[in-house]
Amino acid sequence: MANEEKKDFNAMLHRETDMPKMHIVTDEATIKKYGGERMYFAPPVTYDEIMKKVPFGKVITVGAVRDYLAGKNNADFTDPITAGIFVSIAAWASHQRHEDKTPYWRTLKANGELNAKYPGGIDAQKEKLEAEGHTIVERGRKNIRYYVKDYEKVLFDLNQAPEDGGE
Repeated sequence: MANEEKKDFNAMLHRETDMPKMHIVTDEATIKKYGGERMYFAPPVTYDEIMKKVPFGKVITVGAVRDYLAGKNNADFTDPITAGIFVSIAAWASHQRHEDKTPYWRTLKANGELNAKYPGGIDAQKEKLEAEGHTIVERGRKNIRYYVKDYEKVLFDLNQAPEDGGE
């Protein structure tokens, strides 16, 4: 995304869409990669609602959110492209609000990686995570990436989260 400061992410978050929906995939490579043909699409606001459930000191990955949504909706997998976009929309929408904030910094990419597309980039996410007691490590020599150290030990289990009648 570009020009984030000029966009109304809360409008994007609540825009009427044709989601949630299920799509049957027929491409064999996709079926093999994701383990089935039933691909679920959740609306952006669903990602925001799930991200709000992650408590202080805990983290979650976008992949875990996708798995949770697929499981709750009798799907084989959740679309990875829209998931990444909608998580970013939720982060920027929260950044633009004065209340009802979403702790988006607790939602990590695969393997506990920080998300450079969040408001303030890696530095802001790193600062927020460290304030919650997490240690951030860098990996790589040329293409340096940042990760929450031992993130697996502080993963939040969405299946233990209280239901609020959502999906």
